[in-house]
Amino acid sequence: MSNNKFKTTIAIWMLLALTAVLVACNPASAASPTGAANVGGITVVGQGEAFGTPDQAQVQVGVEIFAPTVAEATSQNEATIEKIMAALTALNIPATDIKTTNYSLWAEQIYGDKGPEGIAGYRVTNQVNVTIRDINQVSDVLASVIDAGANTIYGIQFSVADPAALEAEARAAAVADARVRAESLANLANVSLGDVVVISEIIGQPIAPMGYGGGMAMADMAAAPSVSPGELSYNVQVQVTFGIQ
Repeated sequence: MSNNKFKTTIAIWMLLALTAVLVACNPASAASPTGAANVGGITVVGQGEAFGTPDQAQVQVGVEIFAPTVAEATSQNEATIEKIMAALTALNIPATDIKTTNYSLWAEQIYGDKGPEGIAGYRVTNQVNVTIRDINQVSDVLASVIDAGANTIYGIQFSVADPAALEAEARAAAVADARVRAESLANLANVSLGDVVVISEIIGQPIAPMGYGGGMAMADMAAAPSVSPGELSYNVQVQVTFGIQ
């Protein structure tokens, strides 16, 4: 046997030995297409929803002042904000639940036929976000800050302080919905549904308000404005892969 033929024979035997080792280490890879490793599956997306009553709210309370000078505008604005803070304190709203979200100062121009002709005055806006942890206080808070001088109220947002129970309820409904969908597909395909192989939650925006969720109130609004918290819905989606038999 020539030297080249001998080398070729050795290489073939080594390749066969390596293949045997790989198959022994991973027998599932050698299974037939109809074997357990390749039975396929059914993948569906289940949806679940739970409803709850809000127990807290957030509201943007603001003061907008226009005055001829910067000093007048800022001092009037600050005096009004102090009255609003005092009104919130009287309602037992803690300082930790009051956060400034916007403070702005700008000059307003006088415009003529040829463009800007000077400064008419200065406008100061100061807005704070107030968290109201007692849902029954919402109307009282609005009335109090309006009486204190607030002339803008934006975006009343209702929420649930601890949504864990709603999350769990919606998640359970989503899993049940996924099974119903998978069973329907299995029946259509004339196969039997197996165990869950993979399951994952689709992360999105779960809380959706279903009641009064915004608006604007002015300082001349009637006392104790009426608001309706409505209901919140919590939505969950899960993707589930079932085996088939």
